[in-house]
Amino acid sequence: MHAIVMREPGGPEVLELVERPDPAPDPGEVLVDVAAAGVNFMDTGVRRGMF
Repeated sequence: MHAIVMREPGGPEVLELVERPDPAPDPGEVLVDVAAAGVNFMDTGVRRGMF
């Protein structure tokens, strides 16, 4: 699975594409395949260290 991670606050340059192991649901849980996700103002504020 691919994931975007940030290890420190900053601009877009702190975002890093990494490979992570595929998650496995525990009993009583489900795994949801996300095809697309949005980014909103709060997400960019967290990335910049505002919140």
